[in-house]
Amino acid sequence: MRYISTRGQAPARDFAGVLLAGLAEDGGLYVPESWPVLSPADWRALRGLPYPRLAARILQRFVSDSIPFDVLTGICTDAYRDFGHPAVVPLVQLDTGLFVQELFHGPTLAFKDMAMQVLGRLFAHVLQAEDKRVTIVGATSGDTGSAALEACAGRDRIDIVILHPHERTSLVQRRQMTTVNAPNVANIAIQGTFDDCQDLVKAMFADAPFRQEMRLSAVNSINWARIAAQIPYYVAAALALGAPDRETAFAVPTGNFGNVLAAWAARRMGLPIARLIVGSNRNDILTRFLDSNDMSVSTVLPSLAPSMDIQVSSNFERALFELLDRDPVATSASMRGFRETGRMSVPDAVWRRARTVFHGFRLDDEGIEAEIRRVHAATGYLADPHTAVGIAAARARAPQQAVTTVAMGTAHPAKFPEAMERATGLHPALPPRLADLFTREERFTVLPNDLTAVQGAVRALAARNWH
Repeated sequence: MRYISTRGQAPARDFAGVLLAGLAEDGGLYVPESWPVLSPADWRALRGLPYPRLAARILQRFVSDSIPFDVLTGICTDAYRDFGHPAVVPLVQLDTGLFVQELFHGPTLAFKDMAMQVLGRLFAHVLQAEDKRVTIVGATSGDTGSAALEACAGRDRIDIVILHPHERTSLVQRRQMTTVNAPNVANIAIQGTFDDCQDLVKAMFADAPFRQEMRLSAVNSINWARIAAQIPYYVAAALALGAPDRETAFAVPTGNFGNVLAAWAARRMGLPIARLIVGSNRNDILTRFLDSNDMSVSTVLPSLAPSMDIQVSSNFERALFELLDRDPVATSASMRGFRETGRMSVPDAVWRRARTVFHGFRLDDEGIEAEIRRVHAATGYLADPHTAVGIAAARARAPQQAVTTVAMGTAHPAKFPEAMERATGLHPALPPRLADLFTREERFTVLPNDLTAVQGAVRALAARNWH
C-alpha cells in the first residue's frame, strides 16, 4: 500500500512514512494510492470478532507490510484493553431504526481515543524500529489534545506540543490537557480560534528548515493514520446491524471532517452505507456547502459544542480530491483559492456528486440544549452536546422507516457538565479515574497567534529532551 498527496507534488510513501510525515511536503494530505475493496464474503467473515481484532484486520488493509500483522494485532489489543466498556464501541438503541454508537469509553472520554490509543503505539513501534525520534505538533478544538497527550505522554522518542484556543474549550477539556505531567509534553493556549491553531500547525510544517530541524510529525486528522484507525468502528456498527446484507446510515457531528471522512472511507471499501449526515453547530460551513454549495469562511463563534467550533475543515481536502476524480492540479487550485479568498469554488457537478452521499444538518445552541432535554425525557439517555447534534441530524435526515441510522456518540456527557445541567438538571459525574481532575496542577503557556513565538516554544521543549 502506497500513499500519494492530494496536491501531487510530494513523494509517495508507505504507511510508516505517512505516519511519521503527517502532512505532505507540498501542503497536501496523504491518501491511499488505491482503495482496498472488500467483497460481501470478506465483510461477513469479520462478523462477531472482538473489536481489537476487527480493528487490526481493517487496519492491515492500509498498513500492508509496514508492520507485521501479529504486531499490529498486539497494538490494537493493548490500545483498547482498558476501555470502560467490554464492547469498546457499544450500540445503544434510542428508537426504532435509531442507534447511538458510544465512542467515548477511552481514557479521555472522547472518540479521539479510538484512534489516538492506536496511534501512540504505532509511533512507538515505528520510531523504535527505525531508531528515530519526532516532535509532534497538534491543534485541538477540545478533544484531540487530551487524547493525543494521553497516548504519547512519557514516550521517550516523542515530544508533543498541543495548541488549543485560549478560553474556548470546556473546563474539563482544558484540564484534561493541562494537567498531564510528563517531561515530553507542552500545552500552548493560543489567543485566537481553533482555525488559528490549525493554521499555526500547518505553517510549521510548511517551514521546511524548521520541519526538518524539529523532525515534525502530526497526530491531527491531517495524519492519514488517524483516519485509518477510525474506520473500524463504522465497520463494527454496520456489521452488528446486518451489513453487508443491509444498508446503514451514519449521522456524524463533525467540525474538521475527519470522523465523517472515515465513514466515507468505509463506504469506499465496499461497506453498504446509504448516506452520511454531516452534523454542524452554529459554525455551519459544511452544512452551507452541502445545502447550497456555499463553502465560505465566517467568523468562528463559541458554542455549546466547542469541538465543532471550526470553519476551515482540513479533511474536506481529501473528499474534494476524490470528488475531483483525484486530480491534484484541480485540488491544489481549489485549496489555494480557498486560502486566498475564504471561499472555495466547487463546480456544481462536483457539488451534486457530494450530495449523493453527504447531507448537511445544522443545530444552534438553543437547538442543542432542546435536543439534550428531549432525548433525556424520551429515553433517559444523556447525550453530550456533540452527540445531541448527531441524534437530531439522524432524526431529521434519515426517516426511521427508510434505513437504520447510527448517530455517533463522540463525547461523554461529563465533559460538558454545565450544558447537561442546564438542559436536564443533572450534573454527570466524571469516572473515578478522573475524579481528582479539578485538584490537579495545570501547566500551560498562553501565547499570541504568532508563528515565531510558537516555534520558540517547540524548540524549547526539544532542547530540554534531546540528548
